[in-house]
Amino acid sequence: TCFVYFFNSLSCASASDVLELGDSDFDYTVAEYETVLVEFFAPWCGHCQQLAPEYETAATKLKGTVPLAKVDCTVNSETCGRFGVNGYPTLKIFRNGEDFAAYDGPRSADGIVSYMKKQAGPSSVPLHNERDLDAFVNNFEASVVGFFSGADSSQMAEFLKVSSAMRDSHRFAHTADLSLGLKHGVESDTVVLFRPPRLNSKFEDSLVKSDEAVSTASLRQFIRDNVFGLCPHLTAENRENMRGRDLLVAYYNVDYLRNIKGTNYWRNRVMKVATQFQSQGLSYAVANRAEFQEELEEEFGLGLSDGGELPLITIRNREGHKYSMQEEFTRDGKSLERFLEDYFAGKLKRQVKSEAAPENNDGPVKVVVADNFEEIVNNPSKDVLVEFYAPWCGHCKTLEPKYTELGEQLSADTHIVIAKMDATANDVPTTYDVQGFPTIFFVPAGQKDQPRKYEGGREVNDFLNYLKEEATHPLVLGTAREDL
Repeated sequence: TCFVYFFNSLSCASASDVLELGDSDFDYTVAEYETVLVEFFAPWCGHCQQLAPEYETAATKLKGTVPLAKVDCTVNSETCGRFGVNGYPTLKIFRNGEDFAAYDGPRSADGIVSYMKKQAGPSSVPLHNERDLDAFVNNFEASVVGFFSGADSSQMAEFLKVSSAMRDSHRFAHTADLSLGLKHGVESDTVVLFRPPRLNSKFEDSLVKSDEAVSTASLRQFIRDNVFGLCPHLTAENRENMRGRDLLVAYYNVDYLRNIKGTNYWRNRVMKVATQFQSQGLSYAVANRAEFQEELEEEFGLGLSDGGELPLITIRNREGHKYSMQEEFTRDGKSLERFLEDYFAGKLKRQVKSEAAPENNDGPVKVVVADNFEEIVNNPSKDVLVEFYAPWCGHCKTLEPKYTELGEQLSADTHIVIAKMDATANDVPTTYDVQGFPTIFFVPAGQKDQPRKYEGGREVNDFLNYLKEEATHPLVLGTAREDL
């Protein structure tokens, strides 16, 4: 983005490393490159405006490796229509001019760079000598290396198939010379996962050998089980891969570029305690506190002054339940031990972000907060229609009078509750997938673990017609029971 107003548009454009493509030149320009990332955008789109500086920075860093391009869909509708663009920004990876895959990686500059570097060149790097191997595994990320007895090995073919499918997330290399693996104990066709050298620790091996024949299923499982190790470095880029597990994170000044020794000092203390609880199903990670400060404040109420230089410890499990260690982290690890003992014994109090429940909640639309969610939404005898909204959301404001009218029309029905929850000020249970606002769910009586996303229209009659079909009991409108 050019912010210097006296620059003319030509000099702004020339300063950008992002290719600007349109209907007239899209096909032949994209076909010139083996791999190119294309952003389809609209100038008025807020998410596109947020992405713009990150995309520009990534384009500069990737110059000469993978080009980044963009298409303004407000003036190039033919191209955008051809590739099925119906939301902004849409990012797609093209190979040799063909639409290859949707880009679903990070939206930060460093994340885009890391992701697209994996897309450049072969999905698995061929290694010819020990120098190649040492250079490949000496990386910031983990390395998956296949050692095979010859180029015609059927296991190598499987390995290359998996590397092509998983290149977005992991680094792969292979060799047809088994002797390259001798110093790592390799004697026959196998796959070895090398942990990043910066994460080497006396508490776990620096490499893991697969003991199964290479197949797509076994290799995927091997990588999934071992790639993170006992205590990985959690970042904005890999956090999605860490979701879906019970996770303890130690937040402090993690800096693997300028202070590897200091970073691993605290990490080793976490790992020493983690080894004692290894069989209990909890995962562990360290993270840079500054990178996650906003989340720490939002989710755990931990401000900049909390904890000082010492690690802050939190746990979030797969149900979304949150806990934070109140005792100060001690260098001998004893406070962390006590915290984990209490966690596994079920003695810790959950942390819940909740507004105060209203004293008077007799309106046509019941106000739900995290603290009364169980009582209102999970009431086993009631059908509940619950709207998750944000106070700043324009669509929510448009819906509000109609939703209130719906509540008024059903106020005499004792079997149904119309409810709403500010999803920015309260923890939303993980069974509710709230990605945007407003998001509405129908929660039937007796089936509280199976909320159903409402996808219908947003007029009062749309809601009533839906509830007529879905409600456990016939609807009661006003003061008399009616069948709609």
